[in-house]
Amino acid sequence: QVQLVESGGGLVQAGGSVRLSCVASGSNFRINAMGWYHQAPGKQRELVATITNSGSTNYADSVKGRFTISRDNAKNTVYLQMNSLKPEDTAVYYCNANVGELSAYGYTWREYWGQGTQVTVSS
Repeated sequence: QVQLVESGGGLVQAGGSVRLSCVASGSNFRINAMGWYHQAPGKQRELVATITNSGSTNYADSVKGRFTISRDNAKNTVYLQMNSLKPEDTAVYYCNANVGELSAYGYTWREYWGQGTQVTVSS
């Protein structure tokens, strides 16, 4: 089993910045793509940004130019630097990872999610 644990959320004023972190832990695993999603009250979970293990990134249009996703493969960690925050960025932010777990039969790939971290942007 692999666990994803997020940290770094909180309350911030509009225009401010927050950095989220997500660490994957477990044994005998490898990670392909990682990403961040958010879910506002009453809305569906939506993609924020993704990053492959080679560093290719993809962003939702609403965050381009404001958010930056990065990762440290040696630490199994993905980050989300959030700048110029707006009240509409308020949501629970979830870390996601495509994880391969090694068994006697090779790697089995599945999606893992973190527990979520709240980001609240006040106007």
